[in-house]
Amino acid sequence: MTRLPTADRPATPAPVTPERDTPTAQPRTSPEPLTAHIQRTRARIRAFDRRHPLLWDLTFTGFWVTAALIDYAGGGWRNVTHNPDTPRALLLALSLGLTVPLLWRRSRPTTVLLAMTPFAVANAWSGAALQAALLSLVVIYHITLRLPLRHLWWATALTIGPVALTAARHGEGQWSQQIGSSFTSVVVAVLIGLTVRTRHDYTEALEDRARRLEIERDQQARIAAAAERTRIAREMHDIIGHNLSVITGLADGGKYAAGKSPERAAQALDAIGATSRQALGELRRLLDVLRDDDETAPLPADRTPQPGLADLDHLLDGVRATGLPVRLTVEGDPTLSPGRQLTVYRVVQEALTNALKHAGPGAEADIRIVHGTAGAVTVTITDTGSPASPPAMPSDGRGLPGMRERTALYGGTLEAGPRPHPERGWRVHLHLPEEPSQ
Repeated sequence: MTRLPTADRPATPAPVTPERDTPTAQPRTSPEPLTAHIQRTRARIRAFDRRHPLLWDLTFTGFWVTAALIDYAGGGWRNVTHNPDTPRALLLALSLGLTVPLLWRRSRPTTVLLAMTPFAVANAWSGAALQAALLSLVVIYHITLRLPLRHLWWATALTIGPVALTAARHGEGQWSQQIGSSFTSVVVAVLIGLTVRTRHDYTEALEDRARRLEIERDQQARIAAAAERTRIAREMHDIIGHNLSVITGLADGGKYAAGKSPERAAQALDAIGATSRQALGELRRLLDVLRDDDETAPLPADRTPQPGLADLDHLLDGVRATGLPVRLTVEGDPTLSPGRQLTVYRVVQEALTNALKHAGPGAEADIRIVHGTAGAVTVTITDTGSPASPPAMPSDGRGLPGMRERTALYGGTLEAGPRPHPERGWRVHLHLPEEPSQ
């Protein structure tokens, strides 16, 4: 094996410590902040509390009952008492009376405070001064959290009253100091309750807003789906209705010519086949739009734009092949957007379809398109059929309403009805105003 010269030989990488190499070789995600752990733990505790409220109340109450009984049995109460000779039975009753009602502090806080008040007064009058009397602040917190704030006036009086009684009966320390300290404790409990209550209200408001937005989103989706279904139904009506009318006319003409001119009958069959294939192709393109949910999917090779003014000649050739003479007159330079061109095309298509259905033999159709400025256009379609033939509302309910919906999208007007006497036939008049400047 040929050895590389020293200058060309790759140097052996020096060992690196894991602390220095780890961030460069494989970056590690930063640890979650402490607040995330606290919020997650708090959410779990609250969820458990909602599922098992009694268990949490028993645990909370049991903790303070146990603490009060330890203070009673261990003699800790003697360190702050004003009367060391308080009877043991009274001490036990006071310890239980000031702690056991906490079991109902969340469901009936006012009742709990009223139940604890006699024991607090007895505690102050006897001079026992058990620290369990401070648990009334827990009840004050729950009153602030759950009830109207007007309850705080009498609740504060019931809490500070025993303190004033202690100062008046036993006279140790200054009144202002004892009552002020008790009042400060009540204010702190109220402020904590207000903070938690405000947070709860804010969270509920956010959740309610999220629910409303979700409902609104679903409603908008349903409205959009209904509008899309209407658009698809209108397109399918225009495609199928017109092409079937042309096919029907060609079939009737071919049947009539079959006995006298087989060549004309063969031409009619060829036209029927071409019209059928055209209708099938348009339907396939429409269904492809419905089927392609992925916006990045490649477009089908046979997908073409929606028809416009350039496709009118092909449309008129198909109508003329059925035996209905059609004359087209165009004035002005077309400056229509694709959407307006589609509207004009569909209105002309629907008007000719009605003429094929109702005008009768020997009728003629005339189309006059006048282009204005900035996308304005006026289209008049007339036929010389029976004046009462095309109904104002076709039986399927989609012909004229569909034309009016298309016209309304661009702020236009559509008029359809019999031509004035003595003229015969039907007239459809479309006007689209100028496009608004951007």
